[in-house]
Amino acid sequence: MNTFEFLFQGILVAMQPMNLLYAFIGVTLGTAVGVLPGIGPALTVALLLPVTYQLDPAGSLIMFAGIYYGGMYGGSTTSILLNTPGESASIVTALEGNKMARAGRGGPALATAAIGSFVAGLIATLGLAFIAPYIVKLALVFGPREYFALMVLAFVTVSSAFGDSALRGLTSLFIGFALAMVGIDQQTGQARLSFGVPDLLDGVEVTTLAVAMFAIGETLYIAAQGNSIEEKVEAVKGSLWMTAEDWGRSWKAWLRGTAIGFPIGAMPAGGAEIGTFLSYATEKKLAKNPEEFGHGAIEGVAGPEAANNASAAGTLVPLLTLGLPTTATAAIMLAGFQQYGLQPGPLLFANNPQLVWGLIASLLIANAMLLVLNLPMIGLWVRLLTIPKPWLYAGILLFATLGTIGANPSVFELGMLLGFGVLGYIMRLFGYPIAPAVVGLILGPLAEQQLRRALAISQGDVTTLVMSPIAAGLLIVAAAAFIIPLILRLRGRGQVLSQLAANED
Repeated sequence: MNTFEFLFQGILVAMQPMNLLYAFIGVTLGTAVGVLPGIGPALTVALLLPVTYQLDPAGSLIMFAGIYYGGMYGGSTTSILLNTPGESASIVTALEGNKMARAGRGGPALATAAIGSFVAGLIATLGLAFIAPYIVKLALVFGPREYFALMVLAFVTVSSAFGDSALRGLTSLFIGFALAMVGIDQQTGQARLSFGVPDLLDGVEVTTLAVAMFAIGETLYIAAQGNSIEEKVEAVKGSLWMTAEDWGRSWKAWLRGTAIGFPIGAMPAGGAEIGTFLSYATEKKLAKNPEEFGHGAIEGVAGPEAANNASAAGTLVPLLTLGLPTTATAAIMLAGFQQYGLQPGPLLFANNPQLVWGLIASLLIANAMLLVLNLPMIGLWVRLLTIPKPWLYAGILLFATLGTIGANPSVFELGMLLGFGVLGYIMRLFGYPIAPAVVGLILGPLAEQQLRRALAISQGDVTTLVMSPIAAGLLIVAAAAFIIPLILRLRGRGQVLSQLAANED
């Protein structure tokens, strides 16, 4: 079957009533959570992992994808109205969006963000559907050494792409490796790092670590901040709808943002924030009135928001085809796949085509839901910003605890939840990214298994690990992955900082 037939079958799966309900719940939760400052889609998906343990895999993954898309959009509402990005990818939106809101044009700013997200998500999802099969065909020729090189690329990617320091990313990754060593060795059957505790023989649950570090750790960090930051919500003034001039200035920015965001999101060393920086810089260079930038240029909202949503679909390309997570939410979604005994990669397309194509098709439906849901309900999302933080984060703590108890009713598991939560708080406090630790726990055992197989085939000859052209190429890309994000970030941040300095003048 060709891509169109697979996509049509996926649409049939996604259009099932229960899957439509899961998609609706996902985009609603994602948008609501994206609106709230400091709470991103990664935290929401992590909270729902233990809750969805007994649900249908396809429906749960469709809901997770809806949360991802909804969270990407919801962050723009916070950026525009509160000047507080809910996600790092929404930082650029705040530059022009908040200026528009303060000038009484918050409605058109929110509208161009919503429509741009829809256009970008639609185009990027179709790109995902047509590109993924070709990457799967390439990945089917992988042997143990190619898979090990791919895992090395994944480790380097998450270490350099998350946080400001590659060294801190590696430190977080090795914490995940250490936790992955706990339990029974898959090949020898010997207990490792269990310290005589029977509960540790099965290893550390990914769900427990993800919920603890993303939910408990984040809650403790926010609680420790107190009320040090004063937040003022800007009301939506004037008409919500865009004028003909707004449409004329926005539609080209949507397409350019999509063209920039999707390939960067699909790159192993990509990331949504890089695409938004580049999109903003591109719009400023191509603008007829560049002097408007810094004072509320609508192109500065339309382009980065399109790039933001396009990168979300691009992120699913390496996740579904190669099992490589390039964002924190993708790392948690990888844990969601493994929760149901599924490993993203080329075999997933062969063994579970209905699930994969149903997930891809559901993104098209989720995009339409987001557009219909967000434009009329902007007033409701604005009200969410007034929820007192103590109530909000107390609810997160309660939900995280009950979810963990429901998935694994054990006092020891609750103790691990608290312990990892404190560890997540300490890492957050000192600027260490959380996602590499989760990725290390998930992919560490797989990398170890492939390395052992490759060495067994070569009878211990380490040099054979780089004799394969594919493996050597992946290792070269892994080495480059340290350098490319650093250059792009420095360039993008330099442009944003110069813009901020110009605004202050």
